[in-house]
Amino acid sequence: MNKLDLTIRLATPDDAEALLRIYKPYVEDTVITFECEVPTVEEFRERIANVLRYHPYLVADTEHGIIGYAYAAPFKDRAAYAWSVETSVYVDREWLGCGVGTVLYTALEKWLKAQNVVSLYACITSPNPRSIRFHRTFHYRKTARFRKCGYKKNRWRSIIWMQKTIGRHRRKPQAVLSMEDLRVLMLEHVSQIPLADLNSADEKREETPTA
Repeated sequence: MNKLDLTIRLATPDDAEALLRIYKPYVEDTVITFECEVPTVEEFRERIANVLRYHPYLVADTEHGIIGYAYAAPFKDRAAYAWSVETSVYVDREWLGCGVGTVLYTALEKWLKAQNVVSLYACITSPNPRSIRFHRTFHYRKTARFRKCGYKKNRWRSIIWMQKTIGRHRRKPQAVLSMEDLRVLMLEHVSQIPLADLNSADEKREETPTA
């Protein structure tokens, strides 16, 4: 499997079935996501389309199908939050530890920086030391903890928020680019990456999806 090449590209709503196949075990078997019922393919298709209206939604594609995805969602709906997003990454569990999450998050950050986003936030179920270590390698820092705010798999669960700044807090911030403009700007960043190269370059990184 390590000889496969990855193509990092924007998702489309037509990817919903493949992405849901990756997401489903995290809903059913873990507390990594607080979602308790697996969404339908149609619901997932709508989620992808909604994200793509405002921010990048990237997939790691191979000749055998998609093996991971990452996206950014608005942190809050109010206009003043336009420069802040919540980031998420999910990897096919057969590919955990192979560098897929690393390249997805790296690519997502490039797209968001080009979009003029300033602050990235990750919501992580606690405890989840692997995810915390993964985000620390990307220089996220813990900023908040909410105790016992979700109930899943017969226990109350806490969450941790981690934050990273990727732009300047200017007196007058640059406008956040529309996805239409961002697609044109980032065309050259849709390319193939040898997965074996990722493994050797990022052996110390660990990856775990976020809530």
